[in-house]
Amino acid sequence: MKIEEIEQEILDEFSLFDNWMDKYEYIIELGKDLPKINPDSKTKENLIKGCQSQVWLDADLTNNVISFTADSDAIITKGIIALLVRVLSSQSPKDIMNAQLSFIDKIGLKSHLSPTRANGLLEMVKQMRAYAFAFSIKK
Repeated sequence: MKIEEIEQEILDEFSLFDNWMDKYEYIIELGKDLPKINPDSKTKENLIKGCQSQVWLDADLTNNVISFTADSDAIITKGIIALLVRVLSSQSPKDIMNAQLSFIDKIGLKSHLSPTRANGLLEMVKQMRAYAFAFSIKK
């Protein structure tokens, strides 16, 4: 499935909720289904810098498709990284680097996060793109 199609699914899901408390609960639920990172990958190197809470992100490239796994020690942050993993996993490095990720603003996520969490969200995206870039030049 293309990134834009996954983003549209997320927009459709979030449109079902009338208020942000319900959306936060949904984000927390998404975190519970996050593909688990291998415990051995919970290293200092895989820790995303700039996040208020601890977020570990790992990536693997197989057949020019990146698979992301992640974890966090905070439930909201875990849900946020789960959204990003859902959108960007199983995509090519090129598609990840070019992704607009407009769903973030369209669902109002950045504007409903504290400044430190919003900064963490940007750092998560930046790290995922960094993995994509690194894989793209390894070919």
